[in-house]
Amino acid sequence: MINKQSIWLLTLFSLILVLSVYYITMPSEFLSTANNAVTEEKEEVVNIKESEIISTLKVEKEEEREEKIKELQTILTTESSTTEEKNNAYEELKALNILKGKEDEISAKITSEYNVENFVKIKDDQVRIVIIKDNHDTKLANEIMNLVQDNFDSKMYISVKFQK
Repeated sequence: MINKQSIWLLTLFSLILVLSVYYITMPSEFLSTANNAVTEEKEEVVNIKESEIISTLKVEKEEEREEKIKELQTILTTESSTTEEKNNAYEELKALNILKGKEDEISAKITSEYNVENFVKIKDDQVRIVIIKDNHDTKLANEIMNLVQDNFDSKMYISVKFQK
């Protein structure tokens, strides 16, 4: 009798084999134009805009969260996990979703009130904020810190960093 693991292995092997044959039989003109397109794209990446700092931070945060979510979902779907482990994983997933919503809400408030590009990351009792602005404005930093603290019941450690 063939089990699921054997079927998956056979399916993946077949897929790799088909793609290999397709790649070998592909016309060489297509490959050279594809390589040129990739080279042109690499040249464009060198020009980094200042606002891409925020994008990079957001991508890193999302990758970190996705990895944590996958771990928690694995715990939830594994039959060998105890009920307590599953409950804890569920509560952690719920907390991650609430945290993401809070970060988005704070970021939107900062953007609407101060018209600056920003990044917000909350971890435990720490709030990290990165602002894209040429000059370091202590008054703006204090106002942002007060705005952020108003969104929490307990004392938070808030840091505001300015990037050019």
